[in-house]
Amino acid sequence: MRAVLQRVTRAQVVVEGEVVGAIGPGLVALVAATHDDGPAEVERMGRKIAELRILRDERSVVDVGAAVLVVSQFTLYGQTRKGRRPSWGDAAPGEVAEPLVEAVVADLRGRGVEVATGVFGATMQVELVNDGPFTVVVDT
Repeated sequence: MRAVLQRVTRAQVVVEGEVVGAIGPGLVALVAATHDDGPAEVERMGRKIAELRILRDERSVVDVGAAVLVVSQFTLYGQTRKGRRPSWGDAAPGEVAEPLVEAVVADLRGRGVEVATGVFGATMQVELVNDGPFTVVVDT
């Protein structure tokens, strides 16, 4: 699994003109799955998102009770080494990726984290105010 984590002061996801998920201070987690991901990668990703000390004063989401907005984003596995058109071959197909992303959400909630989400497979507008700016990439 791969995630891009952005520390934010606020964020929301809009689908067809409607806000479907919103948070105040916390993290936006853009999450993608690849073909061989499973329960071990889900648990590692959930733990990293919840416990990485990347909020202010080197604190984590669980340390301060911050929220996480999880948005599925298969394009994190786009390959751009050759040519001018990305290849999406490393991204898991929707029927594999969707339950994995949902499992990351469930893992975070199981850790007591407040989680908002986008809509898997939808065209989404993600609005955020990056705090810092601070962005990191996490690979399991």
